[in-house]
Amino acid sequence: MTVTIVLKVDHLSKSFGGIRAVDDVSFSLTKGELLALIGPNGAGKTTCFNMLMGQLKPSAGAVFLNGENLVGLPPRVIWRKGVGRTFQITATYPSMTVIENVQMALISHHRRLFSVLPYAHRLYREEALALLDLVGMADQAERASAILAYGDLKRLELAIALCHEPALLLMDEPTAGMAPKERIALMQLTADIVQQRGISVLFTEHDMDVVFTHAHRVMVLNRGELIANGLVDDIRNDPKVQEVYLGGGRLRRASGDALNA
Repeated sequence: MTVTIVLKVDHLSKSFGGIRAVDDVSFSLTKGELLALIGPNGAGKTTCFNMLMGQLKPSAGAVFLNGENLVGLPPRVIWRKGVGRTFQITATYPSMTVIENVQMALISHHRRLFSVLPYAHRLYREEALALLDLVGMADQAERASAILAYGDLKRLELAIALCHEPALLLMDEPTAGMAPKERIALMQLTADIVQQRGISVLFTEHDMDVVFTHAHRVMVLNRGELIANGLVDDIRNDPKVQEVYLGGGRLRRASGDALNA
């Protein structure tokens, strides 16, 4: 079976003065893989994401998407090359309807933002509805985004992120602020889309139930350093991860039973 490497990160580092927020991080992500990046607050997860997306320039290292180095490219170019992103705080237009939010993303993807703006509401409706159906939002297409429940906003943001058919999707705390059932539903939806479309996903998450249930592989950052990278069971049972991540406590299964108990 051929394994396709979509993202390859080589010796990535970022310093702010004398503080090394990310320190010599290397990893790869294959096609159709759901990879979790976890760690305590301040571990360097968001800094790492911002370098992958071009919002921060690395102090050292390289980021390859399908073999092409992205370092030095602006975010809009990286987006066009196939990197999507969702944010911890949703970034949608509350003054627009659900379908209009998706249509605007599709218009941008097709580079028609300025030439047809007066007719924007007519463009790409079927494509937008198909994406909304994919995330379970087609029945809310004409609702104002401002009145959506938070979980529905997250699903809308996912539809928007899929508009340019990304090869790689970065999800920063995708279930933050959601109720437990909503978290499970959103990540199951993401896992299904990964399987159906072969998209590679790198996500940060504090909810260990979400991580251990849905991630194919888990990486752990601490003080900017990558201290572990492996399958779920390997990470659960790693003494260094347990010591650093939970101060000597034990990572728990979804059932609540302590690991290795």
